[in-house]
Amino acid sequence: MQLITSDDHAGLRAARLAAFGGIPWQRCQFHLQQNAQAYVPHKDMQTEVADDIRTIFNAPDHATAEAYLSKTVSKYQKTASRLSEWMATNILEGLTVFSFPSAFQKLLRTTNGVERLHREVRRRARVVSIFPNQASCLRLVSAVLNEISEEWLTGRTYLIFEGPT
Repeated sequence: MQLITSDDHAGLRAARLAAFGGIPWQRCQFHLQQNAQAYVPHKDMQTEVADDIRTIFNAPDHATAEAYLSKTVSKYQKTASRLSEWMATNILEGLTVFSFPSAFQKLLRTTNGVERLHREVRRRARVVSIFPNQASCLRLVSAVLNEISEEWLTGRTYLIFEGPT
């Protein structure tokens, strides 16, 4: 495993550190963008803050992203000090993706793939409505995951890392 992408849920963080402590972590940029809005003091600033964060995440490289982050933290120091402090400590967690080839960065920076998988499992489970027992639920979820896994292995390719794994 070369990267874990997740949001900052306390349980996920603890499990990740316990089981995969040495694996680089990419905090989901979409969730960071949403979390930042809680620190915006005025509603009329929300679009500007979102644009500034997007600029950081869309930087061409890690050094430029850090420079944009530093500039943005300074920009909000006086008008939104809580936001500025939050950004200084949290946005950096969303920049790990810059250590991967640029062709993969957009695919690795959010949890979209996992969330799509969860939606598919929920969609299939909703059809059943009520499971007679735990084993039947496990069979359905396993079948869905096997089907998707096989599709990824034999059909479309999400991304391929060249070199040793």
